[in-house]
Amino acid sequence: MLFISACSYKSELDSFYYCRKLEFTCTKKDIIVSFKTSKGDFDVKLFGEDNPVTVTNFIENIKKKIYINQKFYKIIKYPQSKVIHSGVYPASDFYLEKNKNANKIKPAIPLEISFKKGIKPKYKYQAKDPFEIMNIKNFFERGSIAMAKSGEKNSSSTEFFFVTNKIPELDGRYSTFGKIVKGFEVLEKIDKKDFIYDIKIFD
Repeated sequence: MLFISACSYKSELDSFYYCRKLEFTCTKKDIIVSFKTSKGDFDVKLFGEDNPVTVTNFIENIKKKIYINQKFYKIIKYPQSKVIHSGVYPASDFYLEKNKNANKIKPAIPLEISFKKGIKPKYKYQAKDPFEIMNIKNFFERGSIAMAKSGEKNSSSTEFFFVTNKIPELDGRYSTFGKIVKGFEVLEKIDKKDFIYDIKIFD
């Protein structure tokens, strides 16, 4: 795994600022993780190059094992797609009881969106203009994963969701930080009775 030091990080000061503020050693590399679920396994490519803060936060959560045995707690069905939610609400009694490091988990992280012609991501900023939306790097498509929102300018630090198809109405409003690259058929079978056994990081 490639990490960015304060000495080498010159071109993306915003990312460095938030990583230091959140006490992260930010990754700047795409990473594969494997979701082990009650319906089977699927692999997700995390876009560390485009979303270093969001991906590093997610990896830190995996290492803290906060997603073990967590439910897919909400599923929203649209005519052409499903939105499948999972994760942990940081202030929940379950979370506080099961995680001794709860005081180290921030309730929110900055919304992080990368653009095709941008040198660095934009933070705490929603893309609303149609031209801007056309130029974001990561759209909501088949198997995309994004962090849930915590207000207009922030993402939840622990709650995330998948989409099973394109949902352009969500583009530019959420930090879309990865995509399923293997086992998409497993995601399609997920319902509210299912849960995550664990998430493994491929080194």
